[in-house]
Amino acid sequence: MHLLTTLVGNNYEQIPWQDITEFGQKTLLKSHLFTVSWITTRYCNYSCSYCWPHARSSVPDTKPTELYLNTMNSIKAQARANGFTDFHFSFSGGEPTANKQFMPLVEHYCNDKEAEYQSIHMTTNLSPGPKWWDKYLHNTKSLQRRSVTASFHAEFADEQKFGDTCLQLMEGGVYVTINQVMVPEMFQELYDRLQRFAARGINITLKPQSDPTASHVVHGYTDSQITTMRQGFPQQVYGEHLAQVALYDAKGNEYEIDQAERFNAFGFNKFQGWECNAGYQGIIIRDTEVRRSHSCHDDLLGTTTGGFEIFKEPKLCITPSCMSSADSK
Repeated sequence: MHLLTTLVGNNYEQIPWQDITEFGQKTLLKSHLFTVSWITTRYCNYSCSYCWPHARSSVPDTKPTELYLNTMNSIKAQARANGFTDFHFSFSGGEPTANKQFMPLVEHYCNDKEAEYQSIHMTTNLSPGPKWWDKYLHNTKSLQRRSVTASFHAEFADEQKFGDTCLQLMEGGVYVTINQVMVPEMFQELYDRLQRFAARGINITLKPQSDPTASHVVHGYTDSQITTMRQGFPQQVYGEHLAQVALYDAKGNEYEIDQAERFNAFGFNKFQGWECNAGYQGIIIRDTEVRRSHSCHDDLLGTTTGGFEIFKEPKLCITPSCMSSADSK
């Protein structure tokens, strides 16, 4: 029997990170949920100065609609063969909303009559206008849960419009969190703006910047800034328990945290030798490559154009650092 440890406020420093032996999204632990993190395009309509070179492209790279739909069908068929009945798809980019085939893919996902439970997540810069989001809200209304990680980029986005879109989605039943990469040189400027978003009732997660190889957190943070990122902002609860992630130590004590995006701030990202469900209970798709996760150094599971095979059981982690927050969605 697990003993649940309730943390006071956002003081996640109380978690004995060095003693944790098991963790996972609550929706995945002991469940029949299969997850997919899908980069549907590397094209982005923004060109932020601090963006990783491999994370975006200025050239549209949309694939044929049939390829997207067939890939989704193959994923679900293989997952069901392994006993998974529920699905969570997380879409990102680039900018997923800039992909002209994104909405048809979402509609196809939502029309699945066999699934017992389906949820959707999107990481987006919220650049489309209100009418686009109205259509998205309408097309996804049959899903059991909808969430958005909103990325604010001051070099291109308007603060008022961005906040208005967050509220539009929240009013439509979408769980919204602003996930802010706290660039060291812009730390105070970013924090001041985030305080204004928080005043509008929008959830915020502070995330340290990773190096271009996504292998470690960049240097340049003061001790005070690290503490600020670890403590974060007070989080709003949308009618359900806020904590998304459960962690266990060797004695069976359970700890809770709102999002796995906080892991890097505590240096909790080295799981080499641990048994991992990546590739078995979830996969990622990047361009046409199908992999265990964004951080894994394993061989490909295959490609969307040539075929792929999902693992039949969990495998050991062989990767030194697991840095990508997309792996935790």
